[in-house]
Formats: sequence, C-alpha cells, structure tokens
Amino acid sequence: MPLGDLLRVDELFAMIRVKAQYSNVKVNLRDDQVDLKFCYDILTHVSRSFAAVIIQLNDELRDAVCLFYLVLRGLDTVEDDMSIPVKTKGEILPTFHEKLLLDDWHIDGIGKGKERTLLEEFFRVSRECQKLKPAYLEVISDICHRMAMGMMHFLENEVVTKADYDLYCHYVAGLVGHGLTRLFASSGLEDPAIAKDLRIANSMGLFLQKANIIRDYYEDIVEEPPRMFWPKEIWGNYGEKLADFKPKENKQKAVECLNAMVANALEHVPDCVDYMATLKERSVILFCAIPQVMAIATLVELYDNPVVFQDKVKIRKGLACKIILNCGDLQAVLAQFRGHCDELSAKLRVEDPSYDAIKRSLAAGRKRMDEVARDRQLSLEPSFARSFLTKYPALGGQVLYNIVDSVSGLFRHE
Repeated sequence: MPLGDLLRVDELFAMIRVKAQYSNVKVNLRDDQVDLKFCYDILTHVSRSFAAVIIQLNDELRDAVCLFYLVLRGLDTVEDDMSIPVKTKGEILPTFHEKLLLDDWHIDGIGKGKERTLLEEFFRVSRECQKLKPAYLEVISDICHRMAMGMMHFLENEVVTKADYDLYCHYVAGLVGHGLTRLFASSGLEDPAIAKDLRIANSMGLFLQKANIIRDYYEDIVEEPPRMFWPKEIWGNYGEKLADFKPKENKQKAVECLNAMVANALEHVPDCVDYMATLKERSVILFCAIPQVMAIATLVELYDNPVVFQDKVKIRKGLACKIILNCGDLQAVLAQFRGHCDELSAKLRVEDPSYDAIKRSLAAGRKRMDEVARDRQLSLEPSFARSFLTKYPALGGQVLYNIVDSVSGLFRHE
C-alpha cells in the first residue's frame, strides 16, 4: 500500500463506519408483502450503491423512489441489450410505461443476470406501482415514457454536437432529476415550488451522467459494437476517431480531449450547488448530495489522467465512504464539494487548452457556494490551525487531523 494511503486514517475509519452502518440496513416488511420484498431484494442486486441511499430515505418517499429506479432500470435493460434488433426495441420501449398498469406483464430473454430477472418478474414492480399514491405513479409513468422516446431517438441518431450530448444526457439522466424533484415536491417533505422550474434538476442529472460517460470511455470503446456518447464536436478537435485516443503514442491529444470533456461537465457546477441548496429534509439531502459529491471527486481523478484510455478510473473506496458519511447537512455537503473543486483547481496546468474554461467554471461554482454559505450563515472555511498544519505535511498535521476526525466521527450521532 502506498505511504499516502497509510496516512488516510480518516478513510480507513470511514470504511469501517460505512460497513457497520449500512451492512445490516434493510426495510422491515410484512410476510405478505411478497412483491415489495422482491423489489427491495432485486434493487440491492442491480445497484448496491443506490440501494443503500434509497433505503435510508424517509418512509414517505422510499417505496416510490425504489420503484421509480426499478422501472427505469428495466427500461434501460431493454435499450442496452445489443442482441435485440432495433425494430424489437421500437415495439417495447414506447409502450413500456403502459405495462405499469398491468398485473401480469413480463418479458423474457432480455438482459443478463439480475436485470434479466427484473424483467422476467416485472409484474411484481407493476403491482407495487399501482399501490402508490396517484401523484407518484403519474410521475413514474410520465418520466418512463419520455425517457423511452428519447432512447428511441438515439437508437437512430448519433451524438455529434454538444447539443446532442446535452439532449442525450437529458433523456437518460436529466429526466431522472425531473422525476425525483417532482416526487420530492409531491411528498410534502420538500417545498412544492422546487418542481416549478426543473432546469437545475436537469442540470444536476447532466452533471452526473457526463462524469460517468467520461469515466466509462475504456469500458464503452471495447464493447462490440462500441457504444460511445462523447460528442464529435469536442473529440473531433483532437483525433479522427474516438479509438485514436487508446494508443499511448497519442497520449497528449487524448488527454487534451479528456480535459475538454471535463471542462464541459464542470459548466453544471453552479446549478448543482443551487439544487442542493433548495433541499431541506435530511434523507433527501443525503440521497441527492452523495452522488453529486462523488461526481466532482471523480472529475478530479479524471482530469489530466491518461489511464482513462486504458482502464476504468474510480475514486478510492475510502474516499467514497468518507463522502457517504459527510453529506447529512448543507454545510458538510458544500464544504466537501468546494474542497474537491479546490483540489481540481490545484491540478490545473496553464498549458492545458481547457485551463481557462475549467478555471471559470470552478470560480463560478465557488462563488455560488460562498453566496449560499453567506445567506445561510454557514462556515465552509477550516480553522487557521487546521489550514496551517495540513498545508505542511512534514509537521504531522494531516495525520493528526485524520485521526481526530476519524475518532470523533465514531461518536457522532447520525
């Protein structure tokens, strides 16, 4: 293990706490709730990370968000299965939302593993959807239909321009932001006014999706056939085709292209800050903030990193656990978010063609965070002692504060 990792005592403690806190988290259901038990069980298999944050949601929202996720996961499984002819997808996707009203609909032979099981027993999801409040079911059905139509569009059209890129991300992630915001507003846990302007909810979804698309370059390029969503309007400035970035001899142009993609994603940072600042209920803040902070932390790892073209780059598990444990209120969320923005700012190279664009986006994001902090009377600045000691590692301050933070975290009431 590298020496730097040995000094991350806070991350070690975070992993221990997350394992203790989430390993036994489950929803208590009656024996006769067979369909709902299936839904929560399959959720933990198709997305363990999302399952953890969904299960901790307020009782009012938990089932609706769980079912919303499973419906869209089922839809995505159909769209993502490259063994299915486009014609067949065209028969399934546009009417997928209608199946939520059927008690016995399912489909066999699509997807792999637990995603296939989800579709084979989709009637269980549909039956539970029908038990939701009408407002919740309406949102889930509407978003499912709109997403399906967007998927159909991009089965027949490639992502060429930056406008295409934004539209694709809107269909597969921005609409999720729309749906979740409408569910939050309908629940009574959040101000109903948040559903009146869904622009920042869309932008938040775009931010998450773009971080994933950049990170998944290698995974997507080796697929047969490759499924790539990097817009030619960006990558065309650096190569003749996307596969040109894989060879190590093209490292300079590949990294310049990568940084341009990161710059594009960072344009959404101010909107992400605004969205998180609208939320009030603790479980909703956790649910929304954890992916956002992980996305900015991921972009820090992706920036200027040629490994993206050879393997899938991920943030450290310890860092991910630390993020999970520190998103319980707006002050903690903004402090983490700004910390990662500052870390990225410190990595920037002046000679990088995307330097100015990234610097502007980070400055705009930091300005918005400072404005929110001032309005809410929040403190995002570390103490002078912490700043001084962590700035000079030779003094042992970083190790000291890692230990203090870790031990105090063990006794913090969540």
